[in-house]
Amino acid sequence: MAYNTVDPATMTPEMAAQIRTWRCDEDYSWRAAARAATDLWGADWGGNQIYGEDLCTAAAKVLGENIHREPWN
Repeated sequence: MAYNTVDPATMTPEMAAQIRTWRCDEDYSWRAAARAATDLWGADWGGNQIYGEDLCTAAAKVLGENIHREPWN
C-alpha cells in the first residue's frame, strides 16, 4: 500500500496550479518542487524527493490530470 505525504483535499486549485507551473513549465525536478513548496508555504519536508512526487501527484489530481501523462512527465 502506497503512503502519500500530501492529501489532495488540503490543496487549493491555486497551489496545484503553482506546482504544475514549477514542474511542467519551469522543468523543476520533484526535489526542486518540494523545496519551492517548502520555501513558499512552510512545509516541513524540505527538498525531499518523495514529498515532491506526492505534491505533483496531488496537484495533478486536483487539476483533473494524470502525473504519468503529458505535461507532467
